[in-house]
Order: sequence, then C-alpha cells, then structure tokens
Amino acid sequence: MRAFQPIPPFTLKRIQVAYLLESIDWLLIWNIVYFTVMIGVCLRIIYDTDSTSKTLAYLLLVIFVPVIGIIIYFSFGINYKKRRMYTKKLVEGEIFLQELEERVISYSKEIFASSATVQGYKELVKLLVKDGLSPLTGGNHVELLLNGEEKFPKVLQALRQAQHHIHLEYYVIDNDTIGNQIKDVLILKARAGVEVRFIYDDYGSRAIRGEYVAELRAAGVEAYPFHKIHFLLLANRLNYRNHRKIIIIDAQIGFVGGINIADRYINQPQHQERLFWRDTHLKIQGPGIYYLQYLFFCDWNFSSGQQLHPHRSYFVAEPQPESHTLVQIAASGPDSPHPTILFSLLQAIFLAQKEVLITSPYFIPGESILQALTVAAMGGVSVKLLVPGTSDSALVNAAAWSYYDDMLKAGVEIYLYQKGFVHSKTMVIDGTVSMVGTANMDNRSFELNFEVNAVVYDTALSQQLRDVFYQDLEHATKIELEAWRERSRLKQFFEKLARLLSPLL
Repeated sequence: MRAFQPIPPFTLKRIQVAYLLESIDWLLIWNIVYFTVMIGVCLRIIYDTDSTSKTLAYLLLVIFVPVIGIIIYFSFGINYKKRRMYTKKLVEGEIFLQELEERVISYSKEIFASSATVQGYKELVKLLVKDGLSPLTGGNHVELLLNGEEKFPKVLQALRQAQHHIHLEYYVIDNDTIGNQIKDVLILKARAGVEVRFIYDDYGSRAIRGEYVAELRAAGVEAYPFHKIHFLLLANRLNYRNHRKIIIIDAQIGFVGGINIADRYINQPQHQERLFWRDTHLKIQGPGIYYLQYLFFCDWNFSSGQQLHPHRSYFVAEPQPESHTLVQIAASGPDSPHPTILFSLLQAIFLAQKEVLITSPYFIPGESILQALTVAAMGGVSVKLLVPGTSDSALVNAAAWSYYDDMLKAGVEIYLYQKGFVHSKTMVIDGTVSMVGTANMDNRSFELNFEVNAVVYDTALSQQLRDVFYQDLEHATKIELEAWRERSRLKQFFEKLARLLSPLL
C-alpha cells in the first residue's frame, strides 16, 4: 500500500481557485455589470440629448437591443466634434465680430428696403441674418441648372476661364469620366498658376482617396479631406459628413445645389439603361457668392490646418448689371448653435399664403416640419410633396411612409416620382421665394451633416422652379388616402417601427 502523499500547497491553491471560479455565477455577474453600464448610458442619453424624440429613440435602442444599442449610441449619438468644430472660426475677436454683424445688418436692411419681392419675407431674412450672419444680397444673376447634363458644361467652362482661384468643396466626387474631366482642368489651372483648393468628404469621396488625390497634389492643387477617416468602419467619423457642394471661381461665379460630381448625375441618350437622375443646381454671379466663399474659408481652415485669411481679392464680386435677384445663404452643421436650415424651412412654410412645393429624396421630417406642413394645409395653403417612388433604403422608405397618413388627412398632396430617382432638394413658396441646396428633409441634414441652401427671393426663378415641379409631377403618381390606408397591417407596423428610429436615420 502506497503511503499517503499530501497535496503540495501550490497545487492545493490552484485547485481551490479553480473550484471558486467554477462556483461563480458568471452570468449573474455579467448581467449586473451590463445592467449597471446600461443605466449609466441611459443617464448620459437623458443628460446629453436635447431632442425628446432622439432621447426616446436612443433609450429604446439601448434597452431593447443589448450591447449593439450601446455601440450604436456611442458611434452615432454623441457629438464628439461639436466642441472641436467650434474652434473653426474665421473671424477672431468679439469687437471685430460685432462690427461685422452691424455692417451685415445695415447692408441687409438697405437691400431689403429696395426690393418689393422680399417685403413679405422679413422674418425669414432676419432669421438668417441673426442666426447665421448671412447677408441679404442684391444684384445677383441666378441661373437654374437641371441635372448633370446642364450643370457640368457650365462648371467646366467656368473652371477653364479661372484666372485667380478655384475653390471646390464636395461630398461625392467619383473617379469616373466627369470626375477625371474635373481633375484634368484643376491640374491644368494649378500648373498655370491659379490657386486651386479642394475639400472632399473622406467618406462620400472615398473613390478618389488614392491615386486621384495624389495626382492633384503633385500638380500643385491643395487637396484635403474635410475630416480624415483613418478607419472606414469608425462609425462616428462617418456620421458627421460634409454634404456641401460648393464651387467658387475668381470670387465672381458660384455653384451650389444637389448635384455631386459623378457620371450617374448625367442623363445621356446613349446610356438609357442607366437610372434617370433628376436633380437641381444653381449658378450664381454677384454678391450672393460672398457667404459661399465665407463657408469655404471656414471649412478650409478646419480641414487644412492653415489660416487662409479673407483677403479682398477673394471677395470682389460686384452687383450684376441689369440683375436684381436677391440671394441669401442658409448653412448649418454640427458646429452651428442652431439648426439654421431647419429654422429657415419652417419660417418659409409659416409665411406661405397660397402654395408650398417641396421636392426631397429623403423625407423623414420630424415633428416640427410635419406640424408646419399640416398647419399650412389645414389653413388652406396648397401643399405638394414630391418624393422618390422607390428609395435606396427600405428602412428610410418605411420611416418616410409612416408620416404620409397624417399629412394626407390634413390635405397635403404627396406624389411618388416614377421616371427615375429624384434627388433634388428644393422648395418654392407662393411662386416668389425658392430654396435650392444640399439639405434633405431629414434629421441627418438638419443636425448631423454640414449643409448649405441658397434662398432666392425672385419671382422669375421661382416660377421656373414651379414649372419644373409640375413637369416632374407628370412623371409621378399621386397617393390617394383611401388606397394608402389599404396597406397591410404588417407593413404599417413595420413603418411605425421604423418611425421610432427616424431621429437616428
């Protein structure tokens, strides 16, 4: 019989530790830790989120979608950039800023008093002056450009004639035919001594991140991403996008609107198999481009880390002879103290007396826009909305559809575009004032993206846009309330579910 061998102290300790580990209820500990973290996240959501609808949406997401909901909130729900973006200031010094504000107000009052068209829109003018320091400018020539086939020949012509500087800021530039035509002109002008500065969104223009940008820089073009993405899956950096589309040439000509730089925006007879793309852009000559230039300077100094100063040579646009169009620019983003573009849309709707015509590719309006349109329609204003027949996102489509029932009951007419994809972001009020720009009717454009709209106080241009709107309706189907209510209950439930997430889309 073998003698009893005592267990060595070290081995005994390991056995005790192993037994202790086996006896621990890890699931219980995990639940306690996760519950504690979830409570902390919920408290942060309540404390940090200003919008009630967004607060409820994030709370529902965090509570009912374990782990993933928390990840989504920390990726999309926190404005990490806001404090940093507030350092993006072109004007330094409170005294100088106050003097500038006084000059802008005085100039805007002078222009306002000289035009009859704008008299009924005093509140809108004052809103943009006060909230964005955006002057009301007169003496502009504004040209309406429909689709890429009208826009790009004008852009290429203007770029080729540049003598002093070219400033471009775009959400999407593709490495395709039109993208390379633009690139070749920029290279040619840079080599000729023209100052060429180019800002691109690093996510929207990811197709040009390699050789395309390298070629530009090698030729002397200064090119910077608005906010460099080092890891494409880093969601928060994707969440705050520069959605603006701005070109300024020699401080004389400006372009702004919804059309990015890509072949898909050009409808050509030889490519009838492509999806027809309906979009709208503006070419502006005159003092109206000053604020576009100001926005570019701000975004350039932030993107490049340089301090480009607003020298007189960048602000030389003079009123155009025989042109009396009034232009004001509305711009906002995560760095804005208020959602200026949202406020301007609301104010314009409130001022409507007869008609509101809206075209938007992504229509998830939120309660404020929904209520404004409902009040306008119920008050006898003709409100018409044109949206895509089919969106490129089932979730976005469902969230948008969830709003239609209430609007249809109020008398809003909703049309689904069938010819192709309508990407225009326009609004026409009473055939006298119009807005054309980059902002969709959704929370992303109002709060998360850097956007810009041109507000044009001009009957001629507004009538042009009004005519185009009704031409587009010829390729759209009208939603009838009774037929709309016949959708299946399952579909309606999915739409209402998507609506809960609409503040996050």
